[in-house]
Amino acid sequence: MAIQGAFGWIAGAAIVAMALPVAASDGPSGPEPNGRSTFKSGVDVVALSVTVLDPQARLLAGLSRDKFSIFEDGIRQDIAYFETSEVPLDLALLIDTSVSMEAKLAFVQKAATGFVDALRDGDRAAVWGFSSYVRPLQAFTADRGLVRQAIQATTATGGTALYNAVYVALRAFQKVAGDGQVRRRAIVVLTDGEDTASVLTFDDLLAEAKAAGVTIYTIGLHADAPGIYAAQQARGYFSNADFAMKQLARETGAKAFFPTGLPSLSEAYAEIGRELATQYAIGYVSRNPMRNGAFRRVTVRVSDSPGAQPRTRTGYLAAAR
Repeated sequence: MAIQGAFGWIAGAAIVAMALPVAASDGPSGPEPNGRSTFKSGVDVVALSVTVLDPQARLLAGLSRDKFSIFEDGIRQDIAYFETSEVPLDLALLIDTSVSMEAKLAFVQKAATGFVDALRDGDRAAVWGFSSYVRPLQAFTADRGLVRQAIQATTATGGTALYNAVYVALRAFQKVAGDGQVRRRAIVVLTDGEDTASVLTFDDLLAEAKAAGVTIYTIGLHADAPGIYAAQQARGYFSNADFAMKQLARETGAKAFFPTGLPSLSEAYAEIGRELATQYAIGYVSRNPMRNGAFRRVTVRVSDSPGAQPRTRTGYLAAAR
């Protein structure tokens, strides 16, 4: 079954397929009076959200444009757009509301609400709860009060349609009204177990995620038996669910978290917040004019910062025209 057909009842048949690159028209139009780069609409700009860590895994902020080099399939690209943490963020919060979350939900709500409080002016957030079904609780809004209310409205029941939820959130970014401004896009999804109710397979979801260009942070909450889970991690054991969460985050340039207790959940959200606050937004127009649906591998390098570790999505699909 085609993905669109399988999800007509979830996302709505009218949702248009998400374009992979950010739309920009005649390329860079030069800096505005505030010194920031701008784009018009019409040219395909490959947009990257880049996190840079030092050898001690500390975030590196304040690097200049000339420190970055972008390569697509091994060929160096010209950077057309570069901004630091001032680029506004569109954030989708996905919260597992399956029956297994009932005892943890109050703490999860508190931790997620604290995370939302750290959003800055100009950022927008949306909220979905997912159990056997995906429930939109709040569309993208800059009103943090509405986002907090949506988080507090989550209740626990049913199974876990994790892959469905991420898919719906990816599609929702296409519906956000554009204002001509470059924006970063991220999903933070929290779950405590295996997917038990999705129509979509993980492989299909991963393909959608690679095409979307959205950074997906994943949180696998293991609060019921933290001692057992910590011992399993020490032996290098990861469940199928944990493996899927790690791969989804890695392929989109994010990070997977596995809190082994409710108190450490707040720190996971806080670390995600710090990353989002220090990301670099970089864009380039590919030197490869072909649009044949092939996957293009992207690599970012940072110079003059020994041991620097840049992290971004592994690549993108050159959507056919």
